[in-house]
Amino acid sequence: MSQPRQETAGALLPHGRAIESSHAKQWRVALPLLVLVIALVLVIYRETVLAMVSIWYRSETFTHGFVILPIVLWLVWRKRAQLATLRPRANMYLLVLLAGIALMWLLGDLVAVNSVTQLALVAMLVVAVPAVLGLPIALAIAFPLAFMFFAVPIGEFLMPRLMDWTAEFTILALRASGVPVFREGLNFVIPSGNWSVVEACSGVRYLIASLTVGTLYAYLNYQSTSRRLLFVGVAILVPIVANWMRAYMIVMLGHVSGNTIAVGVDHLIYGWVFFGIVILLMFLIGARWSEPEPVFDAPAVKLNATPPPARSTRMLWAVAAIFVLIVSLPMVAKRSLEANVASVPAKLALSDSLSPTWQHKADAATFNYKPNFEGPSAEIERVYAGPDRSVGVYLGYYRDQDYKRKLVSSNNVLVISQAPVWSMLSRGTASAMLDGKPVKVRTAELRRLPGAIADSPDRLLVWQLYWINGRWTSNDYLAKLYGAVFQLLGRGDDSAVLVVYTSLDRADDAERALGAFLTDNHGAINTALRATATSR
Repeated sequence: MSQPRQETAGALLPHGRAIESSHAKQWRVALPLLVLVIALVLVIYRETVLAMVSIWYRSETFTHGFVILPIVLWLVWRKRAQLATLRPRANMYLLVLLAGIALMWLLGDLVAVNSVTQLALVAMLVVAVPAVLGLPIALAIAFPLAFMFFAVPIGEFLMPRLMDWTAEFTILALRASGVPVFREGLNFVIPSGNWSVVEACSGVRYLIASLTVGTLYAYLNYQSTSRRLLFVGVAILVPIVANWMRAYMIVMLGHVSGNTIAVGVDHLIYGWVFFGIVILLMFLIGARWSEPEPVFDAPAVKLNATPPPARSTRMLWAVAAIFVLIVSLPMVAKRSLEANVASVPAKLALSDSLSPTWQHKADAATFNYKPNFEGPSAEIERVYAGPDRSVGVYLGYYRDQDYKRKLVSSNNVLVISQAPVWSMLSRGTASAMLDGKPVKVRTAELRRLPGAIADSPDRLLVWQLYWINGRWTSNDYLAKLYGAVFQLLGRGDDSAVLVVYTSLDRADDAERALGAFLTDNHGAINTALRATATSR
């Protein structure tokens, strides 16, 4: 008997079955179209792409970003047999979601927040898949699409909290080991010497690396959702606890050796070796409960399928065109806003007499303190003598902000870590009365380091507020939100930071003095800032 003639329009799957000709034809249109859409998005947002890649290059914490895309492509390739049985179907409704993401990018760019713009960029790339290919195909590769978000260099905001936890655990463990400890903030003293918990001790690098690798490991080795989530939880908890143990062990090694080992360069080497051993053990233990991946059995398909209707192909092109149009609009809006802003250099002035009870005097007490705010358009430092004590004032004014020079930034801090004069002992919040309404302020207690400046107070109490086009807040996120909204309304990006401080001899007196200063003088300060803003 002769073999029946096989349809040449079909393609063969790994299992030997032929794909429907309609599927193959639809894929030949949809896949190149998806690649074209993604390429156009990357070109339109090339500045965001380059910013993300530059962070991968210069930061060891986020170097893994270079391997995320190859991993995603490999994960999708593993699903090729399943994907070949699905027909691409464009989804017009997802363009509404895309519009929201595009707006998110615009808001993030207006206030120069890398994490927001980069998250929005990756979200656009992810949404392109279900928009052009359809939800069933996107669900089939849901994990690879979600894994793309690990390319976004985000997570350093956890550093202060992780540093606090590391210091608390280390001190508790030292005391449990019989070592007496005196603690001030992130600094502590033991009989053999002084130690500090710095950024490298936070463990954020360990956490991000463990979470990225652990998530991939859980997806590849487990099939049940509960096991995957449990392992991801372990991948979060283990590096945190391991970092605590690492910090404690380094201090103990230095203590028992008379500070001859586990200090300097080997301090970090021991940390990475210990972390590597712990993560390896985590994977070895996790492998005991691994579940084999089921073999995909492609369903039988028709050999002589009806070709896809012309309207399906037209829909693919329409969705792709509208997709590119939507992602282009934020860039057009950005250029338009930039073209309509004509600014002049900021000129900031503060009166010598803010109120009858607060006067600027040349012989007022000197604090020898200045917060570290980079690149302000204008700034003022003053000391005002009040009824009972002196209060220092710092005003930093920002205009025409960008990614390198902005008000709210991780580089703008009350105490600089490089060559410090002051040490941060504690952070908190307090309430100040402005225009008869309570406003939350950010507080910090600082201690002068030994041998720094002899004629300054030993301790300072510092309060911090942001001024965003007339609105006061101490919240970084609200400050960014206000700045974005005001720019969309055409009011520019004028904003400022107000830092007031006084000597901390008695906590109640210091808090009362700063509260009284803000209550009495915020109106005059606000007037000075508004005068600077209207000079744009």
